[in-house]
Amino acid sequence: MKKFFKWSFIILFIISSLALSVLGLYVASIYLGAQAIELNEEILASPSLSVAIYNDENKPIKEDNEISRAYVKIDNLNDYTKNAFISIEDKTFYQHHGVNYKRILKASLSNLKAGSFKEGASTITQQLVKNTQLTSEKTFTRKIKEVALAQKLEKKYDKDKILELYLNVIYFGNNCYGIESAANYYFSKEAKDLSIEESALLAGMIKSPAKYSPIKNKTNALSRRNLVLDQMKQDGKITTAEHNLAKSKPISLSLSKERTNRLNSYAQASLDEAEEILGIPARQIAINGYKLYTYQNDEKQSALEKSFSSQELNCDYAGIVIENDGCKVSAYIGDSNFKILDAKRQPGSCIKPILVYAPALNEDLIYPCSQLLDEKITVGDYSPKNVGNVYHGYVSAREALSKSINIPAIKVLSYVGIEKAKAYGEDMGIEFDENDNSYTLALGGMSYGSNIASIAGAYSTFARGGSYVKPSFISYITDKNGKLVYTNKQTARKVLRDDCAYLLTDMLKTCAQSGTARKLVDLPVEIASKTGTVGKSGSKENLDAWNVSYTQAQTCAVWLGNLDNTPISYAGGNQPTAIVKDYFLQIEDDSHFKKPSSVVQKDVDCTELNENHRVMLASPYMPERYTQGEIFSNFNLPEVSTKFTKLENPNFTSYVSGNHAIIEFDAKNYVTYQIKDSSKVLKEVSGLDGRQSISIPLSSSEKTLFIQSFYTLAPDINTVKEIKFVKKEPRVKDKWYI
Repeated sequence: MKKFFKWSFIILFIISSLALSVLGLYVASIYLGAQAIELNEEILASPSLSVAIYNDENKPIKEDNEISRAYVKIDNLNDYTKNAFISIEDKTFYQHHGVNYKRILKASLSNLKAGSFKEGASTITQQLVKNTQLTSEKTFTRKIKEVALAQKLEKKYDKDKILELYLNVIYFGNNCYGIESAANYYFSKEAKDLSIEESALLAGMIKSPAKYSPIKNKTNALSRRNLVLDQMKQDGKITTAEHNLAKSKPISLSLSKERTNRLNSYAQASLDEAEEILGIPARQIAINGYKLYTYQNDEKQSALEKSFSSQELNCDYAGIVIENDGCKVSAYIGDSNFKILDAKRQPGSCIKPILVYAPALNEDLIYPCSQLLDEKITVGDYSPKNVGNVYHGYVSAREALSKSINIPAIKVLSYVGIEKAKAYGEDMGIEFDENDNSYTLALGGMSYGSNIASIAGAYSTFARGGSYVKPSFISYITDKNGKLVYTNKQTARKVLRDDCAYLLTDMLKTCAQSGTARKLVDLPVEIASKTGTVGKSGSKENLDAWNVSYTQAQTCAVWLGNLDNTPISYAGGNQPTAIVKDYFLQIEDDSHFKKPSSVVQKDVDCTELNENHRVMLASPYMPERYTQGEIFSNFNLPEVSTKFTKLENPNFTSYVSGNHAIIEFDAKNYVTYQIKDSSKVLKEVSGLDGRQSISIPLSSSEKTLFIQSFYTLAPDINTVKEIKFVKKEPRVKDKWYI
């Protein structure tokens, strides 16, 4: 037994030794290969990089595509600015030779214990290599190359130069590469003038510019800034007094308007999409010489820009145009202190077609003409209200959507079910938080909301007959040698039946003709539209104003608001709709919505709609005056009404009062009622609605009356009711004698 364990141990030792030897040879070969890689010194020293971006005619895009254009020398920076980055990123920067092996070992053990790669161990030198010489792929091979090139870099440059190069390439979010760009953007000053707390804020951001953004995540940014200050004090880089004073100050920004305008350009949106496609940051895209070919159309971009300039706006804004064929973004404009496409806003009533009416149509739960009772309701502890606290009684689904009435939307969402409605929304590109589980969703009440590209993409689904494609800015990408590395070949996902998509479109056409988007009524193009307005709680002011409109060919969406939630004085049916109208007046669009063969027009029994609020098809014999034309899916047709094929007697109430026979009943205005005796018509009721009371004199103690009911316009369809009346003799009082 001892021999068995002895030989097992020897075999295991030999296998492990061989495995380690092979691994060592593999690592050594990669390391030696990396040593042969030449440092790209031009990129290291370049203060400015740009990406070649082209429009749909393969012409250079008419926007600023520079990645970085500001460079600062290390001697011009304060010591506390340099030390902020060293304290939080690489304490032994001036001691190591490019790699901190102790830190690597410690991080490796922590990662093994956690079962993931949560901790990094890159030195400032390694980060510089990663950002300028290599891709961002997280592989073992790339890490070895990073180590080898970091050591080579340390032999080439002194420490101060490496720190200078590093501070001029790292990313600070919002298209800021390098500390000079970041100082200009966040504080409207030069990097040499940064204060201690400002330096610490920027140093803290680079670990995750989104998570520690001082614009969007101030709490995270403040906590991270203070951690940097703590580390600087611990390292003896600032005094206790300086530390305490810096920590006591709130985050104070002074955003540069010149730089913010570039954040929301078509070029920037394309570059952001390219980062996602290629999996590398924008600087690497520029370094590698990739060329981006987009769907931007000069005519539509210009028209969209002119539409916004025609309004005097004092808020943030964005507009997007999508070609419905392929969901290609042909124009985009935005203005804010940071990227609007990175932000999520409450969509208000613009969500109703996506989450409420489209799913309900697709699930065969409603028709466009379905009657919905608009009334005060309470669902659990939620008591929604209509605008102005006005309620309309029974309205059609078409009217409820076109006039954006709230209560019917909540009721229809209850028919669909919240989870099923969210599934439809997700299939159309809308994201939800795990807490988005209430009926407020029907009115756009979401934890975070959505962005304008996602909302426009969802509406574009309706124009494509119910097939969803994610909006795209980029058509294809080539490398510096012209080799194709990416082509947009998205597969459409079928979300709605084409008949249901058309029915919804027809309802939204009503919104553009007589609803909240009626400013579009005189456009020379067939258009569907929806508005949305998000009010500020407890105030008459608004936070967001939307219009999303589409033709068969294109979708145009407009958002107005402020990403810092400063109130606005605009509503969806006003300025956003006016901007959309101005855009379509400039663009030639003669497209028409294509009605699928599965959509049919049928006559509806108006009497059933008015009396019982039920949708029933008119019988072939029903007179035209009692019908109205409506469109339906051939897969979801109502039952046929029996009116004008047979007639049921109403419920008659009869009794004797004195010398008169009294007959009471509920009359219909399309039915004639004749009260007869054996020889003649005594009374006739025709064209009246509601409760009727007929009095007939009684000339004898007993009398039989006949009530003949018939359709006024079809007297052959009739019914007769016989009622016998008996007059009671008056009671004779007893005589009393005194």
